[in-house]
Order: sequence, then structure tokens, then C-alpha cells
Amino acid sequence: MAINSFGSRDTLSVGGTDYEIFRIDTVPGHERLPFSLKVLLENLLRTEDGANVTAEQITALGGWDPAAEPDTEIQFSPARVIMQDFTGVPCIVDLATMREAVSSLGGDPNKINPLAPAEMVIDHSVIADLFGSENALERNVEIEYERNGERYQFLRWGQTAFDDFKVVPPGTGIVHQVNIEYLARVTMTREVEGRLRAYPDTCVGTDSHTTMVNGLGVLGWGVGGIEAEAAMLGQPVSMLIPKVVGFKLTGAIPAGVTATDVVLTITDMLRQHGVVGKFVEFYGDGVGAVPLANRATIGNMSPEFGSTAAMFPIDDVTLDYLRLTGRSEEQIALVESYSKVQKLWHDPSVEPAFSEYMELDLSTVVPSIAGPKRPQDRIELTDAKEQFERDLVNYASTPVDIVDLASESSFPASDPASTTPEDEQQSGEVIFERAHAPQSASSPTTVTLEDGTRFTLDHGAVAIAAITSCTNTSNPSVMLAAGLLARNAVRRGLKAKPWVKTTLAPGSKVVTDYYAKAGLTEDLEALGFYTVGYGCTTCIGNSGPLLDEISQAVNDKDLAVTAVLSGNRNFEGRINPDVKMNYLASPPLVIAYSLAGSMDFDFESQPLGTDQDGNDVFLADIWPDAAEVQDTIDSSINEGMFTTQYASVFEGDERWRSLETPDGAVFEWDAESTYVRKPPYFDGMTMETTPVSDISGARVLAKLGDSVTTDHISPAGAIKVDSPAGRYLGEHGVERRDFNSYGSRRGNHEIMIRGTFANIRLKNQLLDGVEGGYTRDFTQADAPQSFIYDASQNYQAQGTPLVIFGGKEYGSGSSRDWAAKGTSLLGVKAVITESFERIHRSNLIGMGVVPLQFPVGESAESLGLDGTEVVSISGLEQLNDGTTPKTVHVTAEPSEHSPAGKATVEFDAVVRIDTPGEADYYRNGGILQYVLRELVGSN
Repeated sequence: MAINSFGSRDTLSVGGTDYEIFRIDTVPGHERLPFSLKVLLENLLRTEDGANVTAEQITALGGWDPAAEPDTEIQFSPARVIMQDFTGVPCIVDLATMREAVSSLGGDPNKINPLAPAEMVIDHSVIADLFGSENALERNVEIEYERNGERYQFLRWGQTAFDDFKVVPPGTGIVHQVNIEYLARVTMTREVEGRLRAYPDTCVGTDSHTTMVNGLGVLGWGVGGIEAEAAMLGQPVSMLIPKVVGFKLTGAIPAGVTATDVVLTITDMLRQHGVVGKFVEFYGDGVGAVPLANRATIGNMSPEFGSTAAMFPIDDVTLDYLRLTGRSEEQIALVESYSKVQKLWHDPSVEPAFSEYMELDLSTVVPSIAGPKRPQDRIELTDAKEQFERDLVNYASTPVDIVDLASESSFPASDPASTTPEDEQQSGEVIFERAHAPQSASSPTTVTLEDGTRFTLDHGAVAIAAITSCTNTSNPSVMLAAGLLARNAVRRGLKAKPWVKTTLAPGSKVVTDYYAKAGLTEDLEALGFYTVGYGCTTCIGNSGPLLDEISQAVNDKDLAVTAVLSGNRNFEGRINPDVKMNYLASPPLVIAYSLAGSMDFDFESQPLGTDQDGNDVFLADIWPDAAEVQDTIDSSINEGMFTTQYASVFEGDERWRSLETPDGAVFEWDAESTYVRKPPYFDGMTMETTPVSDISGARVLAKLGDSVTTDHISPAGAIKVDSPAGRYLGEHGVERRDFNSYGSRRGNHEIMIRGTFANIRLKNQLLDGVEGGYTRDFTQADAPQSFIYDASQNYQAQGTPLVIFGGKEYGSGSSRDWAAKGTSLLGVKAVITESFERIHRSNLIGMGVVPLQFPVGESAESLGLDGTEVVSISGLEQLNDGTTPKTVHVTAEPSEHSPAGKATVEFDAVVRIDTPGEADYYRNGGILQYVLRELVGSN
């Protein structure tokens, strides 16, 4: 039985059922704590064991000093783990491998089993290959199963082989939407030592946007797959008691402004403020006026503004949402009673203590988009055209001149804009005029599609308009606004431009139900927005190919075309290999940009087209009224939709049920599989740890700049034929059409190591003007350009360790475990940057790679490092004494490849092993090795 130093164990009776609870109000100081820290406090009270969780930690949390720098380590035990398939498949691969490793070390393989509920939603694998047609959904699902049959069979095995592991099959929805609509409990129950226990629902997930559930009052955040595996196996998450930023909401959202505009504004504000590693918590009178769907939208974007979590408290709005989504009255009653007795119920009259304070008057928010490559780069919609023109200079390969709007000097003589109606009739072709005269002198090109449709393509053309991603597809207000905008556009005779790939990927089938009930499905389809799948699609990079004619034109003229998506990620190279500039926007603005056809467009001054009477139609003419949106929500969404769609959520369709499923406690690996292979992490592992050693004679594999994301390090998108991963697949008899994506092949370490740093937009500063997964190979006399993977193999053959130099915000973006796994397997021993994003820093340690930071105010550039040096790092061996050095000494000596006269550079790098738990992981060579030794040692 757990220790109960504070006498916190009590009984709560709800509806005739008694629950064991651990009362927060037994700890001095609890009344001052923010909501999120109260949840952590209960977690410590419930898991106190005198070793991992002590009375001193509980006292420290109760006496939390908001102004102090975090320095107290605590152990957080999440109630459950949630995964998506891209990051979840490697988790189950690792667990399967760990079963074999435990056995070889003399342990019981059945100990490798989730000790906390683990749920996976398969949502990252459907690709929008087909679009704009009635059969797009059915064909895309068929292709998905054809491509991913091996992976799905493996997951079906995992569902039967591991206890307390459930899989939501493909074609159901997006993980975070399924989480808030069905999986989240808000208050958990579990039988422990013969008593039914109630406690806060908390979770960690293998996806950054796990924070979406924060909108329900559920504390949770994204972790790497390796941390998730440890959590499943009963290891607590080691963390420092964080700072908490209080974000006060006042006022009301004005007409014409969407939840997406609010969240982009908040993202902009918090990125500028700086909240990396902190919790953000929303409070104040305005919270009660924020609908649950909007709260979830805001929580979803927590990784974009950099915080660990973005919490909303529990209140009547929470209960109403639970009721709407079909939770039982017994569960709702428990949530209300438990939250009130534990002081987790929102009281706007009580202002907790916060480390920092911010405020937003919602009435000041204006329509916005974000881009062209980062979610925090917000642009007010009224400035979007001018900002695009400024940004285009960085993306266009041809010189860009700003020309007079009235001038058509940059039109080619054959431009269809000069074609007369008579010409159309004579040619029998449908000729689409440009929506406006161009702003940029470039090389526009005329494209003729297979059906004879002709148009001119230029910089800024919207090549993809996608309603996608959990961020917005979970929010009926913006989804129905998009549908109503489509209806109004169709009624005025407007059409999407023919060069726009239009896709709709709802986050759950409930969206399809309420679109049908509202009578909006046909209007969306009339503009080309047919459902292409129930999954992340475009936001994760599964946008599918552009039409061949458009892709060829874009590449022949090197056009900077654009994508507009209602997602949360728009990093370089993520959305589509043909698209250079990506913009986040609300679903109705996605519709609007499909009508405009270009980012070089001003919605206030330029019409979207003309109606049947020849009148100009502007965006303001068709934008739906807020009251109409709310009326449509009220009349089109009901509890029955949720209960029906989630009644058999784990069963799947006939395709899923008919998959042949392997059996047995240990997985039988297929030596010929190109999707699922046994990874090498535990090869040769013994119960004894290898002492930590200093790093000597290392070479720089890559020198990278600021904002290098996990997409740059471990891309999820298409595999190029001539890349190391493409060569591997070709050598294994895989046809190009069956390459699938890096994300779908994360169960095969051979693909992923070859894909590490293979993003087509990666800029390795060891090379001049080169983009992609290349470096200089210093094992060769003339240090030629080489694929990073190929160079790594040469270095490892010579026994040469490797390091990475980086800038600010290294590893931002998705919680992608392969960004650390691949780094480690490439032979990288240390990553030295100006700053790290939280998840990737932790993952590097989890794979035995030490994260180091340049001295404050210094960078590779300021220190004169160019990447040609030979690098040595001393002081790491101090870890063998059970302590963690605050700094280590780095010496970078010039090599034979360095410029003449280059001097040796020396500096003390900050060691970013932040907790004793992380130090234990690093000493063991990684978190999984640590867990294995713990499990075997406890036999």
C-alpha cells in the first residue's frame, strides 16, 4: 500500500458508489496553486512511495514559489498513454523487441506489458491520392490498406499480445479528436488493492498535439515514443516543477472572427513572450464564455507556442461537452463531484498564483493566417497579400519585381486571360481567367489538363486547399462556417480554381453526420471538397501528389506555389514536395483561398468572381453570419451522433477484421519485411552498464541554423527514388509507387536511419546553397558532397564519433522519437545548439545522445565554428560518479579541411541533462536500456 504521509486518503460517494480519493486540501499551500499544479499534487499524493515520490516533493509542490526558477524534480505518473500510428508503431516494435531482450537477460518477457491503459488511433497513414470525386474516400482507404497491410497486421498482433492495449482502426478519425470525443475520461477510475479509486485523467501521448485534451481539463502533453514506452511500463515521467503562465481571457470574439484566428493570435503572443518548458493556464471571467471546442483548439496549439501544456479548468462547459458527446450520466456526475471536492472546479472569483501573467481581450482578435513556414508567423488577413509579396523574394528562383496592378507586362502572349468568349467556344475548352493581374514579374506558364482545361500558373498559386487536422476539424463552429461559406459561394456561382487540389479530411465521422444533417455536403462537394479520408492527411504531409501537369509546370518553372490548410504545422518540406510556401488558416478561409486561387490576393479589394448576373462577389458577401453558424450547430449536432459513431470504435470495418493476425507472446519477425523489422537497440546488451566516456576526435556531421524542426531531422513525407531510403527500397524489390512515406515506415529502422536529416529543405551549412540530406564527407581526402547517411557509414567504419551543431529552437515541432533514434544510429554522440525544444532534448537523452548548449549569448557563428573542425568534449565522465556536470569543455581544433589560419576554439558547453532521472537514462545508454535492467533486476 502506498505511503500516506499527509493523511489524504478519503472516500467520495457519488450515486451510491464509493470511491477512494486522495484529497489535495490536506497539503498546505494547495489553495494558491494553479489548476495544473493541483493535478500534479494529487498525482504525487496518490503515488507516494518514499523512494520515487517523497513527502519532501509533495511539500515542495504545496509550497511552490511562482517566481523561482524550476529546480525541484518530481515524478509524474500519467493515468494513460495515447498514441498515433506513425509514432506508435515504433513503440510496439520496441516493446516486442524488449520482450526478446528481457528473455535473453534471464527475465520474464511477460513483464513487458502496459501497466497503464494504452490506446492507439491509426490516423496518420491515409494519403489523399484521390480527391475531388465521389469515390475518393473509398479508393484512398483501399490504397491505405494495400500499402500498410504489414503494419496493420503487426498492430493487430500487438492488440492481442499486450494487455490493456487497444487500437482504434483506420478510417475512424484523428487521434486527438477521438481522444476528446470518446477516450478522455476527465476523472479516471480503477480498482487498486480491492478498492475503486477515482483520480484525475492525465495522459502522455506520442504526438505533440496531445495537449488538445487540455481543453477538457485533462493534463497531458506530447512525449517521444521512447518516453511513452517507459510510461506504459510503469516508469514515471521525470520533470521539474514548472513555471505556470496565467493567461487571462476577457471579452468576446467579434463577428467574422473564428476560433482559428484566436488560436493563431495566442500562438503569436506566447511565442513572443517565451513559454518553452512552462505550463500555460487560462483563467478569468472570460473562460466560461469559451466553448469547449475552442478550448480544445487552443490547447491543441500548445506545441506551436512552445509550452508543455495549455490548460483550461473544469466547469459546466466541460460537463455540457461530455453530455453532448455521449458520456454516461454516471461519469458526468463523478466528474462534477470529484472536481468540486478536489478544488479542481473553475471559480472565476479565485485567482491562483502564477509565475507570469498575460491577457487577451478576445474582442481585439482579427482574421489571420500564419506562414509561409512556421505556425507562429501570424499575418493579419488584410496584410496577407503584401506579406506574401515580401516573403516571395525568399522563395522565387527568378527575380521578383513589384509591378503596377494595371500592367499586364508579365503575361505571356498566350495567356488565357486574353482569350475571348468566342475563342472558348471555338476551341471547346473551358478557359479560366486569372483572378487578378500578377504582382510579380516571373515566368508564369500555361497548363493544359487532360480534360482540356487551360490556365496560367504563377508564383503564389494555391496548389492545395485542405480542410484537415485535429486542430480545426474537431471544432463545429469553424467546420460549419466552412460549409455555410461553400453554400453561399455555390449559390453565387463561384467555383474553386482548377489548379487547386481541394481535400476534406474530417477528424471523426461525426463531422460527416452533421454536415449531412445541415445539408452542406453537396455544397462542399460542388467546390471539390469531397471527403478523402478520416485522418491527418495534409497536415502530416500526406497531401498526396498534385496533378501531373501541375507538378511538371511547378518544377519546370521552379514556381513558388502555396498550400493553405486548416492544420497546425506548415514547416518547410512537410506538406508537399512541390509546394514551397505553406499557410495555416481557418476552414472557411481554406474555402476562400480555393476560390481566390492565389496567395497574391486581397479579399477586401478583389472579387472572388462574378455571380450569374455579372456582379462582383467579394468574400464579405458570402461570409456566414455568426448567428447562422450557431443556429446550424444547434440544429445539426446531437448526442446520438457520437454514441452511434463510437459504439463499436475498436471493431473496425471488414477490411480490418479480415486481416490475418499473428499470435503468440513474441512476434515472429519477417526477414523480408520493409515495414517492420527488429531494431538493434538491445544487441549485445548486458546487465552491467558501460561507463560514460568523454568524446574525442569527433567530426561534424551537420551544421544547422535556427528553427530546425523534427521534420527536418526525421521527415514524415515522400521518399525520393535517388535517396538512401529510396535506394534501399529499390534494392528490396519495392516499386516506386509502393514506397509510401517515411512516417509509414517507422517500424523499419533501416529506412529511418537513411531518412534521418533527409528533408528536402534541410540546409546543412557545411555546403553552400545546397538543400536536402547532404553533407561533406571528411573521411575522403577532398571531403566531397555526400548523402548524410553514406557519410555516417564511412565515419562509423572508421570508429569516428559525430556531433551536430545547431541554432535556436533545435528540435521544435512534432514529438518524433525517430528524430532522436536516427540521430543515435547515425553515430552522433552529442548535439550542441543555442537552445532545444523540450521533447527532442529529452528524446536525445533517451537514446544516449548528450544535448549541450553553447554558452549564453554565443553560437557556432560567434565562436567561429564552421563545421570543418575536429571536436573533443571532456567532463562527461563525471556522470560515472553519480553527479551531472553543469558544463563540459569543448575543444574544436582545425582539421586538414579547415581554412588556412583557422584557430582552435574552446568553450564550456552547458549540459542539458536536467534531472537525476535523465542522468540515469544517459548512464544506461538510453531510457529503454534503463527500463529493461530495472525490470530484469526486479525478477
